[in-house]
Amino acid sequence: MHNLRLQVETELRTNILPFWLQHAIDEQYGGFRGQIANDLTIDPFADKGLVLNARILWTFSKAFSVYGEEVYRQTAHRAYDYITEHFWDPEFNGVFWLLDYLGRPAELMKRIYGQAFAVYALAEHYRASGDADALTRALGLYEAIESASYDALHRGYFETYERDWALAREQRLSKVDMDEKKSMNTHLHLLEAYANLLRCLDKGQAADLKTEGPRYLLRGRLKELIEVFLEHIIDRKTHHFRMFFDEEWHSKSDHISFGHDIEGTWLLCEAAELIGDERILAEVRQEAVDMAQAVLDQGVDPDGGLLYEADASGIVDTGKEWWPQAEAVVGFLNAYQLSGREHFLKAAERSWHFIEKYIVDHRHGEWLSKVSREGAPSADKFKADQWKCPYHNSRMCFEVMARM
Repeated sequence: MHNLRLQVETELRTNILPFWLQHAIDEQYGGFRGQIANDLTIDPFADKGLVLNARILWTFSKAFSVYGEEVYRQTAHRAYDYITEHFWDPEFNGVFWLLDYLGRPAELMKRIYGQAFAVYALAEHYRASGDADALTRALGLYEAIESASYDALHRGYFETYERDWALAREQRLSKVDMDEKKSMNTHLHLLEAYANLLRCLDKGQAADLKTEGPRYLLRGRLKELIEVFLEHIIDRKTHHFRMFFDEEWHSKSDHISFGHDIEGTWLLCEAAELIGDERILAEVRQEAVDMAQAVLDQGVDPDGGLLYEADASGIVDTGKEWWPQAEAVVGFLNAYQLSGREHFLKAAERSWHFIEKYIVDHRHGEWLSKVSREGAPSADKFKADQWKCPYHNSRMCFEVMARM
């Protein structure tokens, strides 16, 4: 276990963070570059996505919290400034989904998934810097989400809104997602965002901002999100997440995302620990172990790599993307800590060894976005783009370091 901790910290400090410091900062047009190919070819005119920029803000805020180094503080501040100056909607509140390379709005939709990542990152920036404006903005986004997106009748949150917060005709997050009112993915990242925001309010740092009312309401919403997962999103028979739903929580898909399953196991535990309800915590922890076992039994190859997707017929996508591998390390380690079962610890270590062998790019730096089942890199994926970022892999390192 000690070796695993040392290895992931070395990966974080000598590969992941240096890559983004060296290659991602856009000195020409501001902010961060929108696309970097595996061979480090830069597209200077690529659009700049909210998800990428929010995840960069989270990563370097967290790095500054852990290490206190000025370069991490400066990079987090750069990301914060870019988000607040360019992504922020000064007329209707909220953050835009996409900018062009000059920082001008290119897609004005208010996707709740993106708003959640902004809350998550702003809260982390507040925790790292103590900047009250970051917390004020995070709370403002939380209130906007609650006002526009919360379903008071059936609970949960709708997916996508126009710039003025009118419900959008098309709800899908991306072209590969179903056009349904609710999804597991958005609720999972609202869960982590609300948990991080609650940490800010629970620590007493924000007492001068008179946040006791929002703290009480936020704690209730986070508890309700956990209950939604237990009652609707987790299939308690198969121990997998259901993926897409109508507004009344009727499931619309039989697909299984192994990466989201294993990521959700530890994020749900983290949220339940913050809530402090012993009944919910016990139920979440048991389900986390059961879900981790289901992923291990059905989604992990002999080489330790996590396959991408399945349905009722079996595996339907044998690709091995970077982010599920990172989440597997944390999820299996969490299951080991909950259960004491050694095979989960071995699974976490095997996941890391797969990452080291096939996912880490030892030539150009950072991680490859995707490899085939046999480990061959995908030619149509990027080292950095609207979705490929330093969040899953750096967070895996931070989590392993903290847990071990």
